[in-house]
Amino acid sequence: MSVSRPNIATPTLREPFSAEESRLFSQLDPARLPRHVAIIMDGNGRWAKSKGMAARIFGHRAGIDSVREATRTAAALRLHALTLYAFSKENWSRPTAEIAALMELLDQFLVQERAELNDNNVRLVASGELEDLRPRTRELLEETISLTSSNTGLTLNLALSYGARAEIVRAARRAMEMARSGELSPEELTPELFSRMLDHPELGDPDLLIRTSGELRVSNFLLWQIAYSEFVVVAKLWPDFRRPDFLEAILQYQARDRRFGGVR
Repeated sequence: MSVSRPNIATPTLREPFSAEESRLFSQLDPARLPRHVAIIMDGNGRWAKSKGMAARIFGHRAGIDSVREATRTAAALRLHALTLYAFSKENWSRPTAEIAALMELLDQFLVQERAELNDNNVRLVASGELEDLRPRTRELLEETISLTSSNTGLTLNLALSYGARAEIVRAARRAMEMARSGELSPEELTPELFSRMLDHPELGDPDLLIRTSGELRVSNFLLWQIAYSEFVVVAKLWPDFRRPDFLEAILQYQARDRRFGGVR
């Protein structure tokens, strides 16, 4: 679904726009902006390697600037939601040192970006098996979610310890519990009702899924929700992703004819 977004020519960002960014903004159709954008942030390790850095964490650290840029752009466009694939269930199999460094970066992000989120009226939420996170990280996450809970603009959803198959299983368990308690009969379970049992159904399904680094796979991300999402694959590695890339992806989205299985 696309919705009208007024006044996108007057972004709610503090820093000035470049001539290229202004040109891209002027090409956007405010009546056909995606409501919810999801991004698979891929390529941090390859970026670090391309810069001659032995440790992948340098790429993860550089990728924080891209997270900030994407969030600011989505807020400026007055999108409803932005979901970022920050840490998958499968990522727990990475080397212990890399996981520890990633959690430290997440801790720093959650503290340092609070003012930025509030200044741009952004509400933070998180999806995934958050109980897997270490206690300190969970505490900071809960604090930041609470501190931004009254914001009414963009909702930034971080997918942490997230796997789409696990999310679907969690939803199925909720349905089974409702059936066991007599609240729901098998005949009453519909795709719409099942969707409401997933993590943060209030965000709605993504209209646009962006993947960086040129890879052509969805990596166990939002498998239920992206049934009719438009895909845009960006060749750039995530640390190089900037506002013009985001705007270009939305322009590609607006050039698509979304029929949802029907005909016009």
